[in-house]
Amino acid sequence: MSSKTAAVGGGTQVLEFGIAGESYCIDIAYVEELVNMEDITLMPNTPSHVEGVMDLRGRTTTIIDPRELLELDAGGRKHRVIVFDPHETDDWGAIGWVVDEVYEVSRVGGEDVEDPHEIDTSSVLGVVKREDGYVVWLDPTRVGT
Repeated sequence: MSSKTAAVGGGTQVLEFGIAGESYCIDIAYVEELVNMEDITLMPNTPSHVEGVMDLRGRTTTIIDPRELLELDAGGRKHRVIVFDPHETDDWGAIGWVVDEVYEVSRVGGEDVEDPHEIDTSSVLGVVKREDGYVVWLDPTRVGT
């Protein structure tokens, strides 16, 4: 296990979610709230990963599709939005990721995390072993906005 995953793997709560048929997680400290996908206003001349903006209780929130940033297949329901806490994400402002599903909040111990030593990406903190497969642990501050 790398020092990067050891630092985050000592009993951290993570939010597990699905994108394009795969399972991912992020540290729950980054999450402000979860909301259902609602009407999005498309924004002209924006990068392909920007879905648009939503009004969340009077706050304009930019909705990002992490599929584009992670180079994943475009398929999926895009059903839920993970809204990030701007204080935990280097003051990005109001940002949300559109995901297919949100599964659960779980605790991940260091023994559950494997180092993705064969993966050349700084956005992956590790791979969490589960009985039914793997969950890729992402660092949202390194995935991009």
